[in-house]
Amino acid sequence: MRIDLRSDTVTRPTAEIMDAMSSAKVGDDVFGEDPTINELQEFAAEMFGMEAALFCSSGTQTNQIAINVHVTPGGEVICHEESHIYKYEGGGIAKNSGASVRLLQGDRGRLSVDQISKWINPREDVHFPLTQLVSLEDTANRGGGAIYDFEEIKRISTFCKENGLPLHLDGARLMNALVETGIDPKKYAAEFDSISLCLSKGLGAPVGSVLIGTKDFITRSRRVRKVFGGGMRQAGIIAAGGLFALKNNVDRLKVDHDHAKQIESTLKELNWVKEVVPVQTNIVVAHVVESGKRDQIISALKEMDIHIMAFGEGMLRMVTHLDVSSEMIDALCDALRKLKV
Repeated sequence: MRIDLRSDTVTRPTAEIMDAMSSAKVGDDVFGEDPTINELQEFAAEMFGMEAALFCSSGTQTNQIAINVHVTPGGEVICHEESHIYKYEGGGIAKNSGASVRLLQGDRGRLSVDQISKWINPREDVHFPLTQLVSLEDTANRGGGAIYDFEEIKRISTFCKENGLPLHLDGARLMNALVETGIDPKKYAAEFDSISLCLSKGLGAPVGSVLIGTKDFITRSRRVRKVFGGGMRQAGIIAAGGLFALKNNVDRLKVDHDHAKQIESTLKELNWVKEVVPVQTNIVVAHVVESGKRDQIISALKEMDIHIMAFGEGMLRMVTHLDVSSEMIDALCDALRKLKV
C-alpha cells in the first residue's frame, strides 16, 4: 500500500472527476466560448462574491498574472520572506513584472499590519521603489498550513485601502482555512482586491487555478494571461475537474485536517521528535532531535512505501489529502512508532 504524503498536489482524479472531464462541453476559451470554463469562472466568482474569475493552468500563473496587473516595472511588492510568490515561483516577480520585493519576517508565514506599515516607501523620495502591492498567503505553506487571523486580515485590508495599495491573496489552500474557521467565503473575499485559488491541491482536481477579482481586473488579467502564453482553447476538459472539485470536495477537507492532527498526536509521542509545529489544517511539520538523521528517517519510511519530504534542516513535512485514507493514516502512525532512529 503506497502512502504518499509529500504534498496534496499528488492527488489523482477520482472516477467522478474523470467522468465529469470526459463528458465536458467545450469550446474555444480564447474566444470566451468554452461553456465549462465559463461555468467554472462564474461559479468561483459567485462563491466569493466577486465580479469575475479567470481559469488558468496553475497557481503560479494566477499569482504572477495578479502581480503583473497590480504593479508596474520598478515597483515593490510586500510579502513574507517564506511566501510562495517569492520563494517558489522561479523569480517571476522580477522576470515577469520587473518589480522588487520587500521581504518581511512574521509568525509562521503570516504578517501583521504593524509590520507592513513600517515598510511603505515614501512616494516623494526617488531613492526608493514605489510600494505597489501587499500579498498574503492563507494558509501559509512554509508555516505548516497556518491560518491567518481574520481580524488581522481586516486590519491589513483597511490599512491598504487607506494607503491606496491593492491587497492580493495567494489562496493556494484557502479552502482549507475557510473549512476550518467557518468564515463565509464572500465575507473573507471582501477584504481582498484579488484572490488566487488552487483547484489541484486538497480539492483534488488534476490541474488548474482560478484568479478572482473585479471585472476590470479580470479583463486586464486575461490580456496578461495571453501574453504569458496561458490562453487555452478547448480547456473545458480540465476545467470540468476543477468545477466538480469546487462543488463537491470542499467540506471533505476537514477529514484531511483530522488526519493531520492524528499524525501530530503520534509524532508527539516519539523520542526522536523534538517539536511538532501546531497543526491547523492538512500540513504536518516536525523537527527531529538529531537533524542529521532527517534523510535517514525519510529513507526508512520510503522502504515501507511511505513517502514524505524534507522541509529544511532537521525538518520533515507530511501533507494529508483525499488520496490518503484513514487506513493509511493508521498504517503511517504504526510505522512511525516502530521506526528505529
